[in-house]
Amino acid sequence: MNGIITLTFITLLLLLFMKVPVYIAILGSSLLYFFLTPGVNSIVFAQQVVGGTESISLLAIPFFVFMGALMNYSGISSRIYDFASILTGRMRGGLAQVNVLVSTLMGGLSGSNLADAAMESKMLVPQMERKGFSKPFSTVVTATSSVITPLIPPGIAMILYGSIANVSIGKLFVSGLGVGTLLCVTLMVLVAVISKKRDYKPIRTEKLTRKEITTATKPAILPLCIPLVIIGSIRLGIVTPTEAGSAAVVLAIVLGVFYKELDFKSFKKAVTESVTSTSSILLIVAAATVFSWVLTKERIPQQLADWLIGTINNKYVFLLIVNVFLLVVGMFVEGNASMIILVPLLAPIAKAFGVNEIHFAMIYIFNNAIGALSPPMGTLMFVTCGITGCKTKDFIKEAVPFYLVMVLELFLLTYVPFFSTGLVDLLY
Repeated sequence: MNGIITLTFITLLLLLFMKVPVYIAILGSSLLYFFLTPGVNSIVFAQQVVGGTESISLLAIPFFVFMGALMNYSGISSRIYDFASILTGRMRGGLAQVNVLVSTLMGGLSGSNLADAAMESKMLVPQMERKGFSKPFSTVVTATSSVITPLIPPGIAMILYGSIANVSIGKLFVSGLGVGTLLCVTLMVLVAVISKKRDYKPIRTEKLTRKEITTATKPAILPLCIPLVIIGSIRLGIVTPTEAGSAAVVLAIVLGVFYKELDFKSFKKAVTESVTSTSSILLIVAAATVFSWVLTKERIPQQLADWLIGTINNKYVFLLIVNVFLLVVGMFVEGNASMIILVPLLAPIAKAFGVNEIHFAMIYIFNNAIGALSPPMGTLMFVTCGITGCKTKDFIKEAVPFYLVMVLELFLLTYVPFFSTGLVDLLY
């Protein structure tokens, strides 16, 4: 590795540690490379920035982000909450169990963990505190349950990974169902154990009547069908992921009008939120595309692959090293940025070791999800703490058992491929 590329990496890390916006940090370090490297035409910089956002598969991102925003303003979120309350109301932990299940169900609708965390921090945490749950516990449950969101289709992370590594987004969606459900069950068990120890009560102890069940379930049936329609239509080859995203937006608007809760003012807010969220994602994509071009020109992926294959002769050791590396990276670098920079490096090496491409994709996305929760720069931690008023030190202390469970599940996912490829093999 020559001095210029080393300086480029150092500049990138320094800018990230200085909390410069991610896309500016990546663009700035890439621009330095273009200035210092003789014989490199600077017009390539502009071409890569523009070209990085022109992938057809990336069109799915604004559609699914818009769909998630519409869900929050059309009354669908409240109907999902009522349905989750019915399912988990008698379980130990009550509202904490509702919190986890709502994240899982909303993951199939919003695709954004930050949007999910912000919504539940406002909607559920105050209710949990009134029911006797501590603020740190309520905040941690909200943040950790939001980790499920990028794993459940149509998670934005899966769309990005698929477009970067040229992996079937439809297969990633199917795999995400299994992985996300596994994490949901694991977190619900952990919540039950902690709730039993602290004597957190269920929402109710009496059995529900058939009328109560019907009243809560009926309004949730149509929203819950949306993820099934998305995955089913992609699997059957009726639509592409991008077309499925546009169809999902239409479905969300129809449901909002049907429920008589989506007016012009709410629609305008949903559009504004979608433009803001999509812009922030695509700015990172554009910037990271330039950086990926720099890495490719300097043959960094090939050199790293040759070194790893020459040093490590076991794919299980390779996966262990990747997991540790990504967990550390996740503490400091935003998930989408790290994905666009590192996936072109790591995915070919994983393939050389014989690791299934869907299996490796879910390992990577799961690592990113944990990173969003991890200090010192975990975005989920800061979003939830900022809304609930929980102190960061209290959050970290309360989150220890949740971190341990998720890391254990990461290694289970890593060394038992069935959890990520079982559903894919069954359907494909």
